[in-house]
Amino acid sequence: MNVLVTYATRHGATAGIASRIADSLTAAGHDARAVPVEDVTDIDGYQAVVLGSAAYMFHWLKPAVRFARHHHAGLAARPVWLFSSGPIGTDQVDAQGQDVRISTRPKEWDELVPLIRPRGEAVFFGAYDPTAPAIGLGETLMRRMPAAAKTLPAGDFRDWDAIESWAAEIATALAGTVA
Repeated sequence: MNVLVTYATRHGATAGIASRIADSLTAAGHDARAVPVEDVTDIDGYQAVVLGSAAYMFHWLKPAVRFARHHHAGLAARPVWLFSSGPIGTDQVDAQGQDVRISTRPKEWDELVPLIRPRGEAVFFGAYDPTAPAIGLGETLMRRMPAAAKTLPAGDFRDWDAIESWAAEIATALAGTVA
């Protein structure tokens, strides 16, 4: 089955997640390609789509949201999965005791999930390199805040086992789908 794994990223961590998902799906016998959302003009050649984005301050990147809105009819007509990368650090729960993968769910999913009806969604931990140039005003301002060093731990927190496990679940679901 032809699977598009498309994503929006700022610093590349989400691209790495998308590539790992595409590689896992390919290893499971599917023809999967990881492509930035900005480079996708048509989804007609794909039987399934995995759509992901980095999330900043509980929001998906605008190119991913635009992609989902623009292609909503085509996405709703095929198997789709959503993923987000964003929480950083090693804390599994937030200050209120809630799983950070739940509390950092992108706000746009409240609109997009009923619109495109994904079969699944996942939030993965991301990565943060404070030496990388800031992109956008919000990121620039956040880095200048005195508390940023405490709230933005540096490092690569992507859980490759969790990512590959989720990709394996998708591969299993696709194996039972008639193309």
